[in-house]
Formats: sequence, structure tokens, C-alpha cells
Amino acid sequence: MIPYPPIAEHGVIGDLQTAALVSTDGDLDWWCTPRFDSPSFFASLLDHANGGRCRLAVDRDEVPEATVKQLYLAGTAILMTRFLAPQGVAEVVDFMLPDTSPSPSDRHQILRTARVVRGRLPFVLECRPRFDYGRATHRLSLPDERSAVLQGPGQELHVQATDQVVLRADGSDVTARFTLDAGEMATVVLTTQAPGAAPPAAPGGAAALAAFDGCRQFWYGWLKSSTYQGRWQSMVERSAITLKLLSYHPTGALIAAATMGLPEQIGGERNWDYRYTWIRDASLSVHTLISLGFRDEALAFRRWVRDRIEASAAERERLQIMYRIDGDPHLTEESLTHWEGYRGSYPVRAGNAAADQLQLDIYGEAAYAFTADESDMGALRGWDAFRRLVDWLSEQWDRPDEGIWETRGGRQDFTYSRLMCWVAFDRAVRIARKFARPADLGRWSAERDDILRQIVQRGWSPKREAFTQHYSTEVLDASLLLMPKVGFISPTDPDWLSTLDAMDQELVEDSLVYRYDPAASPDGLSGSEGTFNLCTFLYVEALARAGRIDQARYAFDKMLTYANHVGLFAEEIGPSGEQLGNFPQAFTHLALIDAALALDQELDRHGAA
Repeated sequence: MIPYPPIAEHGVIGDLQTAALVSTDGDLDWWCTPRFDSPSFFASLLDHANGGRCRLAVDRDEVPEATVKQLYLAGTAILMTRFLAPQGVAEVVDFMLPDTSPSPSDRHQILRTARVVRGRLPFVLECRPRFDYGRATHRLSLPDERSAVLQGPGQELHVQATDQVVLRADGSDVTARFTLDAGEMATVVLTTQAPGAAPPAAPGGAAALAAFDGCRQFWYGWLKSSTYQGRWQSMVERSAITLKLLSYHPTGALIAAATMGLPEQIGGERNWDYRYTWIRDASLSVHTLISLGFRDEALAFRRWVRDRIEASAAERERLQIMYRIDGDPHLTEESLTHWEGYRGSYPVRAGNAAADQLQLDIYGEAAYAFTADESDMGALRGWDAFRRLVDWLSEQWDRPDEGIWETRGGRQDFTYSRLMCWVAFDRAVRIARKFARPADLGRWSAERDDILRQIVQRGWSPKREAFTQHYSTEVLDASLLLMPKVGFISPTDPDWLSTLDAMDQELVEDSLVYRYDPAASPDGLSGSEGTFNLCTFLYVEALARAGRIDQARYAFDKMLTYANHVGLFAEEIGPSGEQLGNFPQAFTHLALIDAALALDQELDRHGAA
């Protein structure tokens, strides 16, 4: 067993309120519950010795030559890890039954089923939770040989097994060893709940099969809403399922990633907590999901954004860049000094201090979501709050901020921030005129036009023949790949094409795209980072819309080869092609879908196969 498996060597499962990672070693090495942003139960991915894990796998001590393959049951979030050895073939199936209740739940279950397909193979189970990010101790009780209760502060973990598995105490943890013959299966159910709640029902073979079928039918039924019929069906569907897994059903919020603390550079300090909802990500997802046919999810995300707009207007405060999944704005950042971090990547941070940054681009993205489907009059609920937000922006847009990438090197006049302020005024004017809503249209139109003139005059570099990162630099920034997407400039405008050419020279490396050059534009952090997956997919879309279809298709197909074995992407690609950063990242999968849609559209328009 590798102490720290590669980030890419994982699949993700979830129940729409929480998510867990399962490695190709059969380790459940990341799970926070009862919510995505709760303290962890299992986190050996960030500290092998002290993070906690649950392993269910073929016993490598007895079968060291076993090889592993991991896959999803097509069209579902059911993960299968297969072990192939001379003695036989076995499978461990992991899933969580989706919870579509409108209310948050304290009880969450992971079902892990071991089965031998051929031959006879030994298995090992080790359940070693570490409550509260490994800071709290727990007590163990064994009511019988098939069940165990591990109780920590405010939560308890029930471990229940079918007859083939006999649970034994190992200190305050639980282990078991058992052997299965061809055709036999054993199920282990992990249930987290509040102390004192009624114990979960004991698992049985029939119950496990019924849960498996229920999970499968849920995902099959959900995918029926998809309208995508393009060339990259499997990758688009996997990305859509991943986005659904990263959404918190009770509120409709979409988290940025399932994890925290996974590094952008191995051994470096760029280790952030992404288990929250960014206004930016959630807003851009609305258009993507509507384009795919997932209207219910799109409207749920939009309602969440609208609620944040209303809350900020009521409190006479600016919109925050990110929130907890229930809308709580408090994301106090702390360093978990007792953890060593993934392969020594330190510090490990819980919470995110960037929540307090000023990022003016989010007002454009919020407007982008608010006006995503103008035919839906329900989107106009909350207009008064939205109007006040735009009025506030009229006074604030022309000031430096931290920018989209949440740099910690000081505020600048970022071109992308100005661009999205332009979007805010542009969409606000459009919707007010279309539906005759009360608005200061004269001022909004004037501010929109002032921003456009400012970007053209100060954000354009005659020397580079390109739009630049901010007004005091010649450095380029991949966030500006969104300029044609939001309608600021035509995708075939000469100024845009020369900007795209400049990005090719400075930010693109073998079709992979960097956000910016931190050496040329210091961001207040040490170390470097990999190419940014989101930006690569934005680049593909920009190429396609610019008519550079062959180049776009080549870049897209090449980028898909960097997906992991089950079609998932982290945040970045490292110098050796490894995945880096938090995993899986929603923004990347959003951009993949948008790139596929754009490329399909352009290929169809040109009659390509």
C-alpha cells in the first residue's frame, strides 16, 4: 500500500450531501460528514498516520501480485475496484444512495461490497476513523461480531457487516480478515449519525442488492434529462455526474471540489480548502446545466445565488466571493499543524481566508446566473435586491481588487474584474429593458460604456497586441479567454485573435494552459503551479469560436488523455502529466462540458465528422 497514492488514483462517490474518495488500493481515504464542509472522519490522504481511513481490499500480504483496475458502472456514480490475481478475480463495489430530501441529514451511509468472481481470495478490512480532522479521540464498543460503534465528539460511526465478516477490536479501531469463494459476497456498511440516534438496520445480502439497484436507477433516471447527443458522450456524462455529486441538494449549492489541502505543487504551500461554494463557479454552472437539459439543478443553483444577493442587499454589505453550502459567510481559515500534508505539502488549511477578499468580478458572474434563462419569469424574483446590488457596483467598480485567482500579493486593476463588471451592467440593462423593471438605466448604461472604454484604453497593450492581466503589466492572463464568451468582443475580432496568439506564445504549453506566469506577475505565494485545467478547456472553446476548429479539436482530444482512469480531473496538470490540486474540481468539469458543446456546434456548422 502506497502511503500517499497519486491524487488521480481515486474515484469519488456521494449522496448529494457529502462525498468520499476511494483509492485504487481500496482505501476510503477522504470523507467528511454530515456535510461536504464538515470535519473529516477519514483523511489519510492528508496524513497517512493520523488522518484515518477505511480499507477494504484483497489482502496484499497474502496476494502481493494482485493488479487493480477501477471503473464506474457506466452512467452512474457506483465505483468498482477490481483485483486480478492468479488465485482469482475479486471486486469491491462502493456507493452511497443519493438523498433527495430537501432537509439536511445527520445520517449518511457508505456501502462497500466485496465479491469474488473467480477463484478464492482473502480480504482485509481496517476501519480507523479519526474524528475532527484527527484531533479527537473515540471510543469503541462491539455489540456483537458483526457490528461496532466508534463514538467521537458529536458523531458516531457504525460499522456493520454480513455473516462472512467477523469484526475484531484493534485498540479503538476495527479490523477483520475473511476469505470468499467464487460467487460469494460480503457487505460492510459505514453509517455516520448523531449520538443516541436509533442504530441503523443490520445489512443483509438482499438489502445491499436493493440499495445497489436503487442507486443505479437513480443515476439512470437522472441522466435521462440530458439533451447532449454530441461526440464526447461518455466524458460529458461523467462530468455531469461529477457536478451532481458536488452539489448539496438541500440548498442547491455547488462546491468547488470534494477535498481540501491537496497541493498545487508537491511540497509547496498552495494548499487550499475548496469545499465551499464560490459565487463564480455556481453562477457559471447555471448556463452549463441549462445547456445540457438539467434545468432543475440550474434553477436550484440560481436560487442559491439569488438568496446570497438578497442577503447581502438586506445587510447593506457587499457580496462575498464564497460561502458555506448553507449560505453561512464565515469561513475562518486555520492551519492543521498536527498533519504533515499530502507528501509533505504544508500547511494543511481548513477554512478559506480568501472569503474576505474583494473580487469585483463576482458581480458579473452573479448577473450572468440571474439572467441565464430570460424566459423564466421566476428569475425576476428578488429584482429589488439585484437592482440595489448593481447600484452599489456603480459606486465601486473602478477600484483595485484581488482578482479571480485570489492572489495574496496586493490589489490591482485586474482586466478580468473590469470585464465582469461590464457584464453585470450589460445584463442588468438587458433584463430591465426586456421586462420593464425599475432601474437607473441611464446610469447603468453609462457605467457599462465607461468600463468598455477603460478596458480598451488601459487593458490593451499595443506592445503585446493583447489584453493584459491588469492595467500595470504586460503579463497575460487566461481568465480573459472568457471575453468572447460573455459577449464583450467577437471571437473573430482582430484584437481578440492577436490576444489569442499572444496567449499561445506565453501561456500555452503543448495545448495545456497556465493561468498566468507567477514569476512575471508575483502573487504573494512561493513556489510554482501546473497548467490549469479550467483554462485549457476555456482555450479549447475560444479556439473553436474563433474558427480554429482543427487546433481546438486537437487540444481537446489531447486534454482528455489527462483525465484519470475514471474520467475525473483535479485542478491542475503537473510537469510530468500528474494531476495536482483539489479533486475532483467542479470548475474543470464545467469547462469541459462547455468546450464539448462549443466544439460540437462548430464542427456541425462546418459539416465535420
